[in-house]
Amino acid sequence: MNNYQASKDLLTDRVILVTGASAGIGRAAALAYAAHGATVVLMGRRLPELEQVYDDIVALGHPTPAIMTLDLSMANSHECQQVAEAIEASLGRLDGVLHNAAVLGDITPLEMYDPDTWDFVMKINLRAPFVLTQALLPLLKQSNDASIIMTTSSVGRRARAFWGAYAISKCGIEGMVQMLADELANTSQIRVNAINPGATRTNMRASAYPGEDPMTVKTPEQTLPLYLYLMGADSIGITGQSFDAIASKMA
Repeated sequence: MNNYQASKDLLTDRVILVTGASAGIGRAAALAYAAHGATVVLMGRRLPELEQVYDDIVALGHPTPAIMTLDLSMANSHECQQVAEAIEASLGRLDGVLHNAAVLGDITPLEMYDPDTWDFVMKINLRAPFVLTQALLPLLKQSNDASIIMTTSSVGRRARAFWGAYAISKCGIEGMVQMLADELANTSQIRVNAINPGATRTNMRASAYPGEDPMTVKTPEQTLPLYLYLMGADSIGITGQSFDAIASKMA
């Protein structure tokens, strides 16, 4: 799947929401989804960065995207419901969601972890995907082929010392993917999977490993085959699984 070659029209006429779309993997995925025909809803906290991604997509001649600003650290059910209503009113449908937005928090022993930082990480990394997915499910259920992708990590499969709230939030993501996939398996056409990007050249990676040479890890673009595969119809029937993205020259 990491060597998957997506057809040019893989996502034609689909509407896909990407959180954390302003930089890193979110930006790369949004551009890739647009390049394969999707109308992408760019979600993030900072409008100028989202506008730059918007301009890049338009300049490449891809379907005109939409922008929605939302601070996921404070997003409540009402605001997420407004997002769902706005997508339905302006675009008429929703076929996929990539929950990419996340924060690292502190790398420190649990006994020294600041509780407010813990809550902040949990709100963005775990609560926001739950509340936003909950609001979007009725719209996703109208699609004949919908995909939800959540972002996990190796420390979400086996928590490691010092990774604090980030690790625990990703453990929660792993559980949410399994639970939601099981709930939806016989009641909808929605599939739910997780991707562990692994070591990737992003700002978060640089924060976690400040001494690492960024040229030794893969670029966000090298993870895209898996993101395309799980979002497109070629992955119909695959749900409740967690995948690793490895470096690939294909996108």
